[in-house]
Amino acid sequence: MNLNYANEIVTEKRIEMPDGRIRQVAALVYRVKKHQTEILLITSRGTGRWVLPKGWPQVGKTFAHSAKTEAYEEAGARGDIAPFSIGVYRYEKHDMSEGECGDFVVDVFPMHFSHQEKSWPERGERRLEWVSVEECARRVEEPELKALIASFNPALVTPR
Repeated sequence: MNLNYANEIVTEKRIEMPDGRIRQVAALVYRVKKHQTEILLITSRGTGRWVLPKGWPQVGKTFAHSAKTEAYEEAGARGDIAPFSIGVYRYEKHDMSEGECGDFVVDVFPMHFSHQEKSWPERGERRLEWVSVEECARRVEEPELKALIASFNPALVTPR
């Protein structure tokens, strides 16, 4: 995946990739406490699976800022988002409307957590939990996301 697009401004919400999958963005929200990296997981609203905050690219924003908005809307998380994706993962969604594509490719942007707002749009609709990198990789279902999380190194993305 070409990382040069990261600073592009999104011009349409639904972006179809050459393989037919639909593009989404996710925020890997992390913090370091006592030299231990923790990642913020949330539950999906539909199935209650553990996931990263994710959603559609937002028109008028970069892909990274779209991911940052998802972190706020779904988890109340604020922080500094990296302007680059650290990788992608694919997943299939089976509760789509008739005739809609349920195959997605998700760009993951690391976000260094600074604080959590007291209220946010989806507060009360999801559970949130800070977990170790290893536990996070165990809890998510998508194999490519498991590998991406397991190899995550905050030293490579944290602003100095």
